[in-house]
Amino acid sequence: MNEPTSDSELLNGPGAPRQGPMDSDEILIGLVQALYPGKPYCLVEDWTIFKVDVTEDEFAKIQAAGQLPLIVFARNVRFDSQRRFDIGDWVRSTFATSFEEGFLFETRNTVYVLAGAGHEKTASSSTIMSIF
Repeated sequence: MNEPTSDSELLNGPGAPRQGPMDSDEILIGLVQALYPGKPYCLVEDWTIFKVDVTEDEFAKIQAAGQLPLIVFARNVRFDSQRRFDIGDWVRSTFATSFEEGFLFETRNTVYVLAGAGHEKTASSSTIMSIF
């Protein structure tokens, strides 16, 4: 695998294009509240899903913890139900616990709603964590 050599290359380099819903915030909020009642959520755009390149042993540990080797980074928060992030902030998640419908990215504490255009890339966990 060709590992990105800089933060800029990791964030701005090529990735597989992905598309989240283009619905209004109100529609997306209603959907996430119906599917994940009571769970905090965060609507984001300009996002990248990182498939974390892990060894078989690392994968087994991540899976044993009930997680997937996926992390999302978003350059723009549209709304955070707990007001942890201001509108326009960037955010990086922890490992996913589920990823449904191609845009509902769930972690232990939050459901990230991936709205609009995004990308999917592969990188090592150390590279992903080093830039934030």
